[in-house]
Amino acid sequence: MRVVVDFDKCKSNAVCMAVAPDVFEVRDDGYLYILQEEPPEALRPKMEEAVRQCPTGAVSIEG
Repeated sequence: MRVVVDFDKCKSNAVCMAVAPDVFEVRDDGYLYILQEEPPEALRPKMEEAVRQCPTGAVSIEG
């Protein structure tokens, strides 16, 4: 599984970070960072929730 963020759509609102803080982080500079581009399969439910919760539709999963 690979996490993909469309940074043109991303508003760095930290919803994904609230769902999966091991994978996403909004830093003091106001930008979203992906901490694990290929998170373990055990995090798939959280990744799917982050995709559903993203208000701009910027987060997706491949694989």
